[in-house]
Amino acid sequence: MKKTAALLLTLLTLLILGTSAAHAAVAPEQLVHQTTDEILATIKANRDVYAKDHAKLYQLAEEKVLPYFDFVRMSEWVLGRNWRTASPAQRARFVTLFRDLLVRTYSTALLQYTDQRIIYLPVNAAPGGTQMLVRTEVQQSGGAPDIPIYYRFYKNRDGDWKVYDVNLDGVSLVTNYRAVYASKIRQEGMDALLDSLAARDAQLQKKK
Repeated sequence: MKKTAALLLTLLTLLILGTSAAHAAVAPEQLVHQTTDEILATIKANRDVYAKDHAKLYQLAEEKVLPYFDFVRMSEWVLGRNWRTASPAQRARFVTLFRDLLVRTYSTALLQYTDQRIIYLPVNAAPGGTQMLVRTEVQQSGGAPDIPIYYRFYKNRDGDWKVYDVNLDGVSLVTNYRAVYASKIRQEGMDALLDSLAARDAQLQKKK
């Protein structure tokens, strides 16, 4: 994705979702709004610790993100028709590698967050609906245009709200990765994509 600030706020909201209040009874926009200050305070209070030990930062993200983020659904949408032709082993490996890549990339970027103001836009959702779009904007300093960040939720069969896509400054995370990965698969095959993701994950781990 193009903008570092967008990357930061992506993980920020993922972390926001990982609270004990994340149940169907609490609307997604409330989850985002009510816990922002708490998560920001955690990051700010431990910035030096996380900067020196990325493993702890990754652990924080994994504890807060994984239970409330539907990586399987995201992976299926990212791979598109390639998901249907992939073997069960390839699917499982992709979900794990894609999840780890996002967690490590956005965790590291989050350390650069510098108190930009988050604006919460009104939510229009049908009563009893199973889909919801939570819209936010990140105010930039120096007169730079605000960065819109939209979060797509759906309610699963258990009645829990899950995020399945993030739109950063007009670009869907799912759509962006789908184009990149489809090209890789078309040129070199599914296993080559998986190996490249594993190599990228190993590279990020070396930086911790």
